[in-house]
Order: sequence, then structure tokens, then C-alpha cells
Amino acid sequence: MWGMMKKIEAIIRPEKLHLLREKLDMKGFSGMTVTEVKGRGRQKGITLQWRAGDYRVEFLQKMKLEMVVEDRDVECVIDLICEFAQTGEAGDGKIFVHPVEDVVRVRTKERGCGAV
Repeated sequence: MWGMMKKIEAIIRPEKLHLLREKLDMKGFSGMTVTEVKGRGRQKGITLQWRAGDYRVEFLQKMKLEMVVEDRDVECVIDLICEFAQTGEAGDGKIFVHPVEDVVRVRTKERGCGAV
């Protein structure tokens, strides 16, 4: 009926979003949803120093980027995210890949990859 699709969810540092969006656009991946989120990973937050002493930030500001792409484009998108969203430090984020059963364009009811 139509090609297989995947949803890519990437949790990244907020300061990396602009560059990553530019690089994805340049490769033809312009459709995305971006949400401001807070979270923590293995590092369980960070400890910051303030004049009054140390304090712990449990949940860090992150951006969640969501895209639906055809199977053949998944590795390219993952490579772009890894290349342009990393600093090499803990807290660079995660990428989750999920199967997508169908997509429907609300305006036309077009389905599948063409609706993305």
C-alpha cells in the first residue's frame, strides 16, 4: 500500500536545536514537531554552585524533536542528530525510534508517506 515509516523522537539540548533544524532542512527533512520538555537521565540532574552554596537541579531543560520519516531515511536522520546535537558530555540526549502504522493528512485524508 505504502512504504514503511518510523517516528523518531530525539531529546536534545535546547542550544543545539537551531543548528540541527538547519542541517535537517538542508537534507530535505523539514517536517517536525518540537516541544520544550524537562527530564533527567543517568546523571540524575546536576549540582550547581550559587553564592549561598550548592543546589541540585533534578530536571534539566531539553527539547523534544519528533519526526516521521520513511524507513530508508531513518539512519540518515539519526546520523544528523548525533552529529549536530552532541557536545560529548553527559546529557546530550537520546533518540527513540518507533514504528508508525499510518499517517493521515487532516485536510485531504491522504494517507501514508505522502501525508507526512
